[in-house]
Amino acid sequence: IELKSGILSIFLKTGIVFTQVDLWLGLSYCDGKWNKVTVNKEGSVVSASMNELKEQTLEPHVQQLKVNSPVYVGGIPPEIQNIYKELGLEQGFGGCMKDVKFTRGAVVNLASVSSSAVRVNLDGCLSTDSAVNCRGNDSILVYRGREQSVYESGLQPFTEYLYRVVASNEGGSVSSVWTRVRTRESVPQNVPTPSRVHSINGYSIEVTWDKPAGVIGVIEKYILKAYEEDGPNVPITSAELADTSMLTGILTGLHPFTNYAVTLTACTLAGCTESLHALNISTPQEAPEDVQPPTAISFPTFLLMSWSPPKTPNGIIIQYTLYMNGVPIYFGNGTKYVVKDLAVFTPHQFLLTACTLAGCTNSSQVTLFTAQLPPSHVDAPVLTVLDSRTIYVQWKEPVEVNGILDRYIIYIANSEQNFTKWNVIYNSTELFLDFTIQQLFPGTEYLIKLAACTGGGCSVSEASTAITDESTPEGVPAPKAQSYSSDSFNISWTKPEYPNGIITSYGLYMDGVLMQNSSQLSCYAYGLAPWSLHSFRVQACTAKGCALGPLVEARTMEASPEGTVDIFAIVDGSKEVQLKWLAPNKPNGKLTYTVLVTGLFYADQ
Repeated sequence: IELKSGILSIFLKTGIVFTQVDLWLGLSYCDGKWNKVTVNKEGSVVSASMNELKEQTLEPHVQQLKVNSPVYVGGIPPEIQNIYKELGLEQGFGGCMKDVKFTRGAVVNLASVSSSAVRVNLDGCLSTDSAVNCRGNDSILVYRGREQSVYESGLQPFTEYLYRVVASNEGGSVSSVWTRVRTRESVPQNVPTPSRVHSINGYSIEVTWDKPAGVIGVIEKYILKAYEEDGPNVPITSAELADTSMLTGILTGLHPFTNYAVTLTACTLAGCTESLHALNISTPQEAPEDVQPPTAISFPTFLLMSWSPPKTPNGIIIQYTLYMNGVPIYFGNGTKYVVKDLAVFTPHQFLLTACTLAGCTNSSQVTLFTAQLPPSHVDAPVLTVLDSRTIYVQWKEPVEVNGILDRYIIYIANSEQNFTKWNVIYNSTELFLDFTIQQLFPGTEYLIKLAACTGGGCSVSEASTAITDESTPEGVPAPKAQSYSSDSFNISWTKPEYPNGIITSYGLYMDGVLMQNSSQLSCYAYGLAPWSLHSFRVQACTAKGCALGPLVEARTMEASPEGTVDIFAIVDGSKEVQLKWLAPNKPNGKLTYTVLVTGLFYADQ
């Protein structure tokens, strides 16, 4: 169906048969009123009528028309145009239409059934100027001259105009067909404040408004906006409503128990305008959201409970309820509570309920423990001596742990340090029940005690005693030999660096001969020759054997020489004498000689 240059044309193609009906209208339809157009096919007769005018044609070979595809009104999509090139399709419809109906079925509401919208005025055209501007005899001269284009201003917004060009010379004139043009819309003016706002719940409201008066053009959409009364000038939420026939909309995404200012915005293709004033509303309270579970400071027999207000209260919190193991233990509007008379390190289930006038919300359930204490009692470890340097330690887990067992610690002290210094020899979170202590000293008494620890501290057992097997001594010292006379020594020594057991005896060797075997740490040797060289060595013995220390040499003190000194003199000349002598029989030390000479000495005059 095509309306062009005053002719209403019907093109019908069924199979290979093409039928065309042309109805001459002129400008009869340009009267500012609605015109009724009817297209009909009955058997071989195809007809078209508008108002009182009618035209029909007979086509015997026309086939039955079956519509099994989408129906396009006002134009067709670009992807289909290439299939029907023979129709000579023009630009889409540019007028106004309503009450489209088919023979079968009810009146079609184009705004509700359209799968894609062609932006035409479905509510009725502006008709006041159309009646004037599309009459050929009443047309207004816009331009006269030689140019081939003209710019016309001062037109009405969203108004349909018909233009044609007349080219003339001295021999006559020729006219173009009428071309239909519609000016663009204007931005809406004086958009009214919403007339009514009603709260559906704390999160959404229903807004009602009146249709803006004096809008020149088609309203494309309405926009509802909600601002917080004392907040920034930015909408908290908004909603676009494309069905402009509806004057009621739902605005969601609001917060309960909050004051809002609601505005209406109307939009045409030219732009949008928001109402100057807003309608205020307070959303009602709702049940709280994001209720936080309670927390606690743990003590061995009580819990100091506390909680924070819900992140989203949605109103005024009128009551908290604290549940322990499913039983309410606190009602009120405080944020702290002490739960007493609890067992040590015991789990309890807690849940918090927060309430407004609109309802209550539970937090997630949380498990909280009372604090740990050290174990009540730790048994002394059982010690097994494996050899002279190794002790195997075993123990049992405490009966009352009072928490989560965290680690075991083994302390050790030995007799060499008089049991005054305790050292940690084992500290591990691996909860084994035995440990082998190595690299100990043979023949040494050890005290060993065990500590068991939880998060609440450690408990230490009584000490167990063990003595490692003896071995031969190590680090036997060198003796110290001092001579205070020419015929004796005072010899002394200390204990071995590592006795490796109980020293049963010390032996003193002088010049390779055992001269003393006792528990003494000293010896006196006498009857020796002055300045005589002697060697000394100490032997230390345990029940497992003996060990020798290093060899030391020393001399007795010197004494006066014994015997005579025989001297011999040999005259070498008038002025020289050579003296020789023999050492005494017993020097008794390092000898030095002094020669004394008496008599006259030669001197040059």
